[in-house]
This record gives sequence, C-alpha cells and structure tokens, in this order.
Amino acid sequence: MPSKLTENLNSLYFGAANALKSNKKKKRVVAYVEGYDDVYFWRDILSEYETEDLMFEVCLPSNSNLSRGKKSVLTNELGNRLGKYMIACVDADYDFLVQGASDISKEIISNPYIFHTYVYAIESYHCYSPSLHNVCVDVTLNDNEVFDFEDYLKAYSLIIYDLFLWSVWFHKNLNANEFTMTKFCNLIKVHNLNTFHPENALESMRKQVNREMSRLQQQHPEAKGHLKKLAQELYQLGVTPENTYLYINGHHLLTNVVKPALEPICKVLINQREKEIKRNAAHRTQENNELASYEHSQMSIDQALKRNTYFKNSSQFQQLKKDIEEFVDAVKNDIENNKMASQTTKNEKNNSD
Repeated sequence: MPSKLTENLNSLYFGAANALKSNKKKKRVVAYVEGYDDVYFWRDILSEYETEDLMFEVCLPSNSNLSRGKKSVLTNELGNRLGKYMIACVDADYDFLVQGASDISKEIISNPYIFHTYVYAIESYHCYSPSLHNVCVDVTLNDNEVFDFEDYLKAYSLIIYDLFLWSVWFHKNLNANEFTMTKFCNLIKVHNLNTFHPENALESMRKQVNREMSRLQQQHPEAKGHLKKLAQELYQLGVTPENTYLYINGHHLLTNVVKPALEPICKVLINQREKEIKRNAAHRTQENNELASYEHSQMSIDQALKRNTYFKNSSQFQQLKKDIEEFVDAVKNDIENNKMASQTTKNEKNNSD
C-alpha cells in the first residue's frame, strides 16, 4: 500500500485540482519521467505544446525515495492511475520492439497515457547520425565536415543487424539470459577506431559478430524462420538494416560507438581552428586573446550531446510527436468542455438569483 499522499495521486486528482482553478488559470498535466537526465529531454518536447490554458510539470517517479528507471515509473499500478492530467514518459528499450511479450511491453504499447521514445533511449536520439556534424560544430565552432557520421553508423548498423535480430528474438521469447544485452553489447563494441580509416575497426567487429552468429545458428537451428518473420515485423515498426544503431542499447551506442568517433574528430576541428587563429593573428597578444576566447566559447562533447535537438526531423521522433499531439488535442477539448460547463453553471446560477 502506498505510504505517502503523493503516491496516491492519479489523473482524476489532478483533473479535480484543475477544475478548482479559475478558467483563467493554466491547467496542469504532470509528466513522470525515469530520471534526472530525462527531465530536460521531455521538458523540451512538452513545452512546445503549452498554451495559455495548458502547462506541463515534469517530475521524477517518487518524492519519497531515490528509485529511478522505467520500472519505478510504471510500478505501483501507476498505469491504472494515468490519464489526461497525469502521464508517463519513458525510453522504449526493447519493450516497443517485442510488442507485448512482457508486462511492461504490453503497458507501453497499449496505454495511451504512456509515451515512449520509439528508439531505444534518449541517448539514441542524441546519436542520430544526421545530427552529429552539428554536434561537432557546437563543440568546436568549426563547420568543416571531416568525417561522414551517416556512412559510419550505416556501415555499423549493417554489420550488427543480423545479430541484433537474435538479441531481440531472445528477449521476445523471454529467454534473455541465453544471449544477454551485456554480451550483445560487448560483441558490437567498436575497438581502436581510426577515424581516417573506420573500415578497419568495423571489419574487426564484423569478424567477432560473424563468429557469434555461427555459434547461435549451430545451437538454435530452429530460429531461422522465426528470425525472418521477426525482421519483417521490425521493419513494420521502422527498423531497417541501415538504422539498427537507433534500436540497440542507447548507453552502449553513445559510449562505445559514437563518442570514440566524436572525440578525435572534435580534436581535429579544434586544431584546425587554433591554427587558423595563429595564422591570422597580427601579433602574439592578439593570438593569445583569440585563443583564450575560442577556448572559452567551446562546449564539451557531453554537453553538446545532451543538448542535441537536431534529431527532431527523424521519422521516429515524428511518431512520438504525433502521439503527443493527439493527446494534447484531447486535453484541450477536455479543458474547453469544462470551461463551457462552468460557464453554463454560472449562467444558470445568475438566472436563478
């Protein structure tokens, strides 16, 4: 049983609280998220839909303890307490891909008041390949494109795709211990990346992926037909061999695939800009001042990635946006109907007086 009043809150409570407000006051929708890093992401999205009548408040799952994560957001029968004035916003993980194979998966794909990322996690959006050149520009203030992130992540995706199918298949059949996420991520880690010749590191990874594929095929010959069917199902959900990177573990993608490319590329771009400053400086004092100013203006890679919003043109984000827009339209209609009902009651009271 919930021990705190806040743990008894539900959409009806917030709806009733909104009804007590003047029609001139904004109505509040509470959005629960998984953790600290999610607050900025969901706040940035939801703020676009605020109006003179509607506001969002992004909250962590509990005010009484430090538990975080999707389970913290969706446990304690929170799904039954959600509604127009209380929603949950979570990472999709594999739960979107396995389409109801687990209780949490059933909840996030069927509950209209649970919004998920459609890609594995928020980090996946931050690593959206067409956005990464802009991330480099934010970090270095140098717009020279010296690395093709789209080709890199496309090549990476094509290599890991078949093994990714195995990973999803095991999770969908509730047999994740047979091929754990940790093992999968270790196999698809990029080692010793040379950004001038990324094909070398990718080829090394391909060999270990192929070895694991051979092992799995020998141990599970019955999987062939299931994997082919799964590939068709995932394609309907937006997963292709070229964009698989968006659907693997987001933390792994960020730490072991994208940052190993971003870090050396940003160093190259910073060196280019510093050489340009030194070349164009009229004297040593100007050079030192310009270099200091340039260094002060730079942003860290981690900051740039967390603030990266260049992914918003992606088809996956458009799916999320569509879900939110449909929800917001329903809330606005509810607010408008309540206004009309309140005005009708007020008129009736005035007439009776």
